[in-house]
Amino acid sequence: MMDNISTVKVFTLSAVNETATYKLAIFSLTLVYYCLILFFNISLIVIIVVDSNLHEPMYILLCSFCISALYGTTGFYPKFLIDLQTDTPEISYDACLMQAFVMYSFACSDLSILAVMAYDRYLAICRPLHYNAIMTKKKLSQLVFFSWIMPLSIFSISIIRTSKLRLCDSKIQKIFCVNWIVVKLACPENETISNNIISYATIIIYVSHGFFIIWTYMHMVRTCVRSKDDRRKFMQTCMPHVISLTTFLFAIVYDLMYMRFGSSKVPQSLQNFIAIEFLVIPPFINPLIYGLNLNKIRKRIINLLTCTVK
Repeated sequence: MMDNISTVKVFTLSAVNETATYKLAIFSLTLVYYCLILFFNISLIVIIVVDSNLHEPMYILLCSFCISALYGTTGFYPKFLIDLQTDTPEISYDACLMQAFVMYSFACSDLSILAVMAYDRYLAICRPLHYNAIMTKKKLSQLVFFSWIMPLSIFSISIIRTSKLRLCDSKIQKIFCVNWIVVKLACPENETISNNIISYATIIIYVSHGFFIIWTYMHMVRTCVRSKDDRRKFMQTCMPHVISLTTFLFAIVYDLMYMRFGSSKVPQSLQNFIAIEFLVIPPFINPLIYGLNLNKIRKRIINLLTCTVK
C-alpha cells in the first residue's frame, strides 16, 4: 500500500455512467474484443517462442511488443468489464494510481519498443554487412531491457509524487484512472510544479523517440530508392511497423492533446472512445498486421492451420 496523505480513499469513474443505456451490449462486445486481443497476442508470442527459426531480433522485438499489449490491456479491460456490471463504478485510491501507472507505462513502453524496432530495421537495410556484429544477443537484450525499464522508472517517480498530494475531489470524468487527472484533483495549496516538470520531461524524452524513428526511416527510404531488393525488404518488414507506429501515435497523441486542451462540450461517449483508442486499436491490429505481412510468421500460421484441419 502506498503511504498517501490524501483524504480521498475511493474515486468515482463518472464517465462510465454514460454507457448505462447500452451496458449489456457494451459488456458483451468488450468481453469478446478483449478475448480476441488475448488470443491474437498470446498466439503470436507462442509461435515466436516455440519456433526456433523465429528467434531473430525482429521477431523477439515483436514478441516484446505483444507482451506490452497484454500488459496494458489487462490494466484496463477487466476493471472496465466489472464497472459495466455496477451502478456506481468506483476504484480505490491505490488501485487508481496502479491503473494510471500501467496505462501510461504501457503506452511509453510501446513507443520505446517501436523505436528499437526502427533501429533494428535501419541496421538491416542501411548497414546489412554490420547487422550481425552490431545486433548481438547482448545488444538485443539491453535494448529490450531499456524499452521496459525507462517507462517503468519514469512513471514510478510520477506516481510516487502524485501519491503525496492531498486531494479535494474524488470524481474522475473518465472511464479509467489517469495520473494527470488525479493531479488536477489536488487541493489548491499543493505544490504541483514538480509533477508538471516530470510530465514535460516525459514528453521531451518520448518526442525524441519519435524524432529518432523519423531519422531512421529517412535513411531507410533513401537507401531503398537505390535497390529493388531493399525496397522489397522495406515493404515486407517495415510497412507493418509504419502502420503500428501511425495508429499508436494517432491514438495516444490525440488523447493527450484532448485531455489537456479539449473542450468539455464534446459528448461524453466520444470522449470515452478518444480515451481508450490506444487500448482498442493497436493491441488488436498489430498482431494481425505482423502475422499477415511477415513471411515466416504467415507460413508458420498456415502450417499450424493445415495441421489442425488434417
